[in-house]
Amino acid sequence: MYKEQLNLTSPEPPVQLRQEASWVQFHLGINRHGLYPRSSPVVSKLLQDMRRFPTISAVVKPSGVHLKLVLRFSDFGKAMFKPMRQQRDEETPEDFFYFIDFQRHNAEIAAFHLDRILDFRRVPPTVGRLVNVTKEILEVTRNEILQSVFFVSPANNVCFFAKCPYMCKTEYAVCGSPHLLEGSLSAFLPSLNLAPRLSVPSPWIRSYSLAGREEWEVNPLYCDAVKQAYPHNSSNRLLNIIDMAIFDFLIGNMDRHHYEMFTRFGEDGFLVHLDNARGFGRHSHDEVSILAPLFQCCRIKRKTLLHLQLLAQADYRLSDVMRESLLEDQLSPVLTEPHLLALDRRLQTILRTVQDCIEAHGEQSVVADGPVGQWAPDSSRANATS
Repeated sequence: MYKEQLNLTSPEPPVQLRQEASWVQFHLGINRHGLYPRSSPVVSKLLQDMRRFPTISAVVKPSGVHLKLVLRFSDFGKAMFKPMRQQRDEETPEDFFYFIDFQRHNAEIAAFHLDRILDFRRVPPTVGRLVNVTKEILEVTRNEILQSVFFVSPANNVCFFAKCPYMCKTEYAVCGSPHLLEGSLSAFLPSLNLAPRLSVPSPWIRSYSLAGREEWEVNPLYCDAVKQAYPHNSSNRLLNIIDMAIFDFLIGNMDRHHYEMFTRFGEDGFLVHLDNARGFGRHSHDEVSILAPLFQCCRIKRKTLLHLQLLAQADYRLSDVMRESLLEDQLSPVLTEPHLLALDRRLQTILRTVQDCIEAHGEQSVVADGPVGQWAPDSSRANATS
């Protein structure tokens, strides 16, 4: 396959898959606690390899009007490429619904760094890269559909767009300058036949219609029903959903309709935080409804709470830690300063919400040291107050 992709005609035997390849080691390191261990040298190596390894193939990933490509590298690793669609200082217009918002490549990069800082380790390793769309996509793809959607714009930039069943036209194209295009690269997880995953609708899924509303949006006691039903009544599942809601609130992501879990790790397995490109759209607005799992259920892991409290201290301020972490990326600055400062503001909102729950229920009922056990007996009254 490698020889075919690079049109190699040498009689030498083809390149063999290396067990020490960083993406192989990343896959082997996934465990029930996260996608990678803390301070993993494998992740650092994987980020470096995705940033520099040559591409040998490119395929369009069908995704409505949003253009995504699957790129394969010379070490046989794969990554999802999301190209730049917006400048970093462009905010999502106020009148946009969350389900028609742009997908932002820098949001994918920043979400990985934030997830790692929060010690969740549930976002696949993601890195920014400048891609030559001619040499690294057009000239390596064998996909005729992808080849057919390349064109040169009036400004002499090389552009391409995705053919899809909806409204993909040249107006939705992405363009190099003239050949170079920045984007995010997210490492692929193991294939489903090797590591099966379960995709589950979120109990706090939003309506994807222009006027619809879900039950959780109108019923402040909604969590009482959720936490009494399987699988939220005995496992860590609901606590993990609350972790995910905290993460989504910090990045401003309203588009979390499903979550995925590795079936191998059972009911208490972690939730994979995939597809974060609709985060970091508006730094000037905090969408508190994203926190509904937290303020309706009034439950949080002690580990998560302690980490958030640490990041609220002056010496470990979240915005400062994020700013320093993002300097590692080739596309730095990844976030504008207003987005970084919004993280501190949203963190304070989370901590106030937890404190309100503690005042209503007591710390023992709110802060969980392990799997869900006894829930607060009078949660309905506190939920209504929240």
